[in-house]
Amino acid sequence: MAAFNTALENAKPNPGHYALAEMEREGFLRHIVTQNVDNLHSAAGSVNVAEIHGNRFKYRCINCVARFVREEVSVESLPVRCPHCQGLVKGDGVMFGEPIPGDVLEVCQVQASKSDCVMLIGTSALVYPAAGLPAIAQQRGAYLMEMNPLETALSSSCDLVIRTASGTGLPFLLERTRAFRDDIA
Repeated sequence: MAAFNTALENAKPNPGHYALAEMEREGFLRHIVTQNVDNLHSAAGSVNVAEIHGNRFKYRCINCVARFVREEVSVESLPVRCPHCQGLVKGDGVMFGEPIPGDVLEVCQVQASKSDCVMLIGTSALVYPAAGLPAIAQQRGAYLMEMNPLETALSSSCDLVIRTASGTGLPFLLERTRAFRDDIA
């Protein structure tokens, strides 16, 4: 477990994370919904990120759902209390069997219902409720694109499937999207 924690602590965004952040800055991407708890999307510069399974670098009040970066919370005395409402504070990560925080789930569902295109990137598409979000988007006419080296449970539902790793495919997609934008401008 120590090696796993060290790996997470030392992880850095890959070119795919940076490409998504650039897509957001350039207006090609509105929101990221991620099951990852590693904070790499934010570290790469993405702003609109819904972390459906939480963020291992944050704490969350179980009462008012306020979130705090680890350095903002003193764990000197237990239990840790929220400075806003005095509720109990826990790690932001969502454990097995624990419900997805309502504020994040609502953002995810709203974004899925507003999407005209959803990119499924590097997911197994097996963990719910995240795996159900593409269906919400598709039911209202959204285009589904999957980028994954492996077939998933949602591959057959997608309009476009790209079999590559996100660290390679997303920078290429960003480049081609820019070229298309420039050609039609």
